[in-house]
Amino acid sequence: MTDVSSPDPTDAAVIPRSRVWSWALWDWGSAAFNAVVTTFVFSTYLASGLFVDPAIVAAAGDDDRNPDLVAALAANASLVGVALMIAGIVIAVLAPVLGQRSDGSGRRKLWLGINTFVVVLSMAAMFFVEAAPGYLVLGATLLAVGNVFFEFAGVNYNAMLVQVSTRKTMGRVSGFGWGMGYVGGIALLILLLVLFIQNFGAEGTGGVLGITTDNGLNIRVAVVASAIWFGLFAIPVLVRVPEIEAQSRRVRVGFFRSYAVLWKTLTSLWHGNRQVLLFLLASAVFRDGLAGVFTFGAIIAQQVFGFSSTEVLYFAVAANLIAGISTIASGRLDDRFGPKNLILFSLVGLVVTGTAVLFIGSAQGGFWVAGLILCAFVGPVQAASRSFLARITPAGREGEIFGLYATTGRAVSFLAPGLFALFVGVTGDTRLGILGIVLVLLAGLFLMLPVKAKQAAID
Repeated sequence: MTDVSSPDPTDAAVIPRSRVWSWALWDWGSAAFNAVVTTFVFSTYLASGLFVDPAIVAAAGDDDRNPDLVAALAANASLVGVALMIAGIVIAVLAPVLGQRSDGSGRRKLWLGINTFVVVLSMAAMFFVEAAPGYLVLGATLLAVGNVFFEFAGVNYNAMLVQVSTRKTMGRVSGFGWGMGYVGGIALLILLLVLFIQNFGAEGTGGVLGITTDNGLNIRVAVVASAIWFGLFAIPVLVRVPEIEAQSRRVRVGFFRSYAVLWKTLTSLWHGNRQVLLFLLASAVFRDGLAGVFTFGAIIAQQVFGFSSTEVLYFAVAANLIAGISTIASGRLDDRFGPKNLILFSLVGLVVTGTAVLFIGSAQGGFWVAGLILCAFVGPVQAASRSFLARITPAGREGEIFGLYATTGRAVSFLAPGLFALFVGVTGDTRLGILGIVLVLLAGLFLMLPVKAKQAAID
């Protein structure tokens, strides 16, 4: 594997390889939330027939196209969308202030650790979400809480990119981190399949451990195991990566005063770096589309293409493999051709492939092909967006700027969940929810076109 920590000879700083790996292992562990909770396991568990009124399920029998059953499943998917929309509002209000305050205190690692711990705790609490309609709201609430604190943790984690890379290697290191997340997803999903989910012959049990599927127990235990996974792999970054340098720290102000500082930052960008605001707006829109792909892709696979929970995980393993390879490889393209070009190319691929999902019928083979192509473009957009902003952020303000990055992303985070819920609610067809996601990605693409490839550093 390429040594992403090897600096360009013109760089003054040499970043130890161990520091890069320790930082990237948080991404590796975060697959426990991204892949297991948000995308492939817990979200599809909530959207399954297990949380539909048993009377409706009994009346439908083996008819997966029963109108009442389809409507009930769509309603559950819409509830998940609403919960995530509320989470987005909370993130939009608090993320930049919390990032700014971590800059001022010089305690990025502390807040990364605290927020990660809350995510792990919310994942562990998902054990209590039994497979019954009465537990759906609890499940959606825990999913929303996890998303809020995962985003808060991500603000500090992304800000630490400048502590593990140089200006010449940011693209590679950022891509390596995202790629590690996807590879970690593969390892974890295979473990969950073997230990808890795949049926190996005994009726009503999952995995080689033979855990019963009653009340979704095998899925709930799998999520607890994922929480432990995340907690363990979050430790290296907290131990091996040094804290922000003292001379880079900013003066810390009171909580409400922080909003005044935030407003000053925004007005300063408006007058001096308006292109940065344009990038923040464009990335806010297309990142919301990416979140829609992650959140609702597996739900579409299950409800439209008839994937079982096990088949969803098989797809997840393949999807993470493709995404991991493409993201790590794209890091060098980022450093060579620039993050904007990589973002535009990937967004075009996402729009074209997402649109194709509307026309491939209901055969699982079609979804396999379209879904895997889609996954090849997702990671490069994420990694290049992170490196784009890190390259122009002054030392000591990374938490504040990445907090603003999170806020702008969440300021429009109602778009993909809202449009997904709207299209599904109006038509009663979960497949058409992808149309809402594609429209958000297309809007982000158009907004990104006028953004300059080479930006002046933020003053």
